Amino acid sequence: MRKTWDNRAPTVQLLGRWQPWHDGHLELFKRALAKTGQVCIMVRDVKGVGDNPFDFHDVRDRIIRELGRQGYMHGAEYVIQQVPNIVNITYGRDVGYAIERENLDPAVEGISATGIREEMRREGLLPSDH
Repeated sequence: MRKTWDNRAPTVQLLGRWQPWHDGHLELFKRALAKTGQVCIMVRDVKGVGDNPFDFHDVRDRIIRELGRQGYMHGAEYVIQQVPNIVNITYGRDVGYAIERENLDPAVEGISATGIREEMRREGLLPSDH
């Protein structure tokens, strides 16, 4: 039986630019998924802000493709939502959720989307003006 997304089930939120999605993000996703069995990936709307060349559709499609290669199904283990360029998360009293930082292996922590974008430019996959 195929798992289906349940909006009322406990869910882990991942918020980021994902410019582009890479193996470090995959490891973070796996940890998030292990917590509740489903993840809401929130994509900040940042195309053209600083060195962020990808729009929401590019980011979403890459995430779906990369997670699909790992056997994860969009609409089952995860959903993707576009959100504003959130730069601060503020909360008051205990509201029923935790905000956690995941400490990944140093090799994974060292993966840089900035470096990936620079390599993509060198390979001609991105224009040099972004």
